[in-house]
Amino acid sequence: MMNNKIKNYLTQYAIYVVLILLIIGIAIKDPTFISLRVFRDILVQSSTRIIIALGAALVILIGGADLSAGRLVGLAAVVSASLLQMPDYPRRFFPDLPQLPLWIPILITILIGFGFGLLNGFVVSRFSVPPFIATLGTMVIVYGANSIYFNLPPNNSQPIAGLRKDFSELGTGGIFGIPYVIIIAVIITIIMWIVLNKTSFGKNLYAIGGNREAAVVSGVDVKRHILWLFALAGTLYTIAGILEAARTGGATNNYGNMYELDAIAACVVGGWSVSGGVGTVPGVVVGVLIFSVINYGLTFIGIDPYWQLIIKGIIIVSAVAVDIRKYLAKK
Repeated sequence: MMNNKIKNYLTQYAIYVVLILLIIGIAIKDPTFISLRVFRDILVQSSTRIIIALGAALVILIGGADLSAGRLVGLAAVVSASLLQMPDYPRRFFPDLPQLPLWIPILITILIGFGFGLLNGFVVSRFSVPPFIATLGTMVIVYGANSIYFNLPPNNSQPIAGLRKDFSELGTGGIFGIPYVIIIAVIITIIMWIVLNKTSFGKNLYAIGGNREAAVVSGVDVKRHILWLFALAGTLYTIAGILEAARTGGATNNYGNMYELDAIAACVVGGWSVSGGVGTVPGVVVGVLIFSVINYGLTFIGIDPYWQLIIKGIIIVSAVAVDIRKYLAKK
């Protein structure tokens, strides 16, 4: 009886056990890994990834996958950076653009992401195109549009730099020693937890992912919910892109490349079922942290970066295998 309880407990909280074991293993190799500086660095690197993964999780919740996430991050980084350069920077993207209040370029960028999210949602809900295919098309469109924009004269595909101090402060500054990017990520995480757990919208998304036919019979407007979940996801991607540009001090059209795969992997490792209808916000956070610890920790102790890919791949395949076994057991 006790063995079954332990087994069930380990199964339910396996992801947290994995994270703890990773930290312990790296700390044994190099005890200095356990420090506030390292902890802060990992959280800073994880913050934008958590926001992206929360957007990807919404699509996974209905049994889909969003491939446009990374390219929307890149578009947001380029647009926001191009509008928020210092007035005296010699290679401004828009030489004659007056200095705008910080919130205007940020709002413009978020609206662009919201619009592309609506486009994804419209195609999926109106024409019943699988999310994987719909967002694959959007991914290509966004990258093409971003590259054309990035290549406009006088920029001509040069990395965008010389960002205004008030913008860079979002990514590098903080309050009471806590970086703004971490604070923003925490606030968004809390909001998403409330949306998914305390609102009818969130509960209906779980219902749609669990059994779409039953949700329709229950009176849930499936098409409307799908439309708005993609719009919300697009908004989250662009917020992450803005913060990435502010954190790194610049942008190119290749920002965000493959971020969507990392986000999907983090969600799956965090317990989000690829079949839909199952997942928690804390699971997303821990999933992202696991990969951040792998990336940062293995580099920290001097292990070849290519081993990181092998370890990540093993974890992803194992997580999906466990999820599929659970799904088949339920059936």
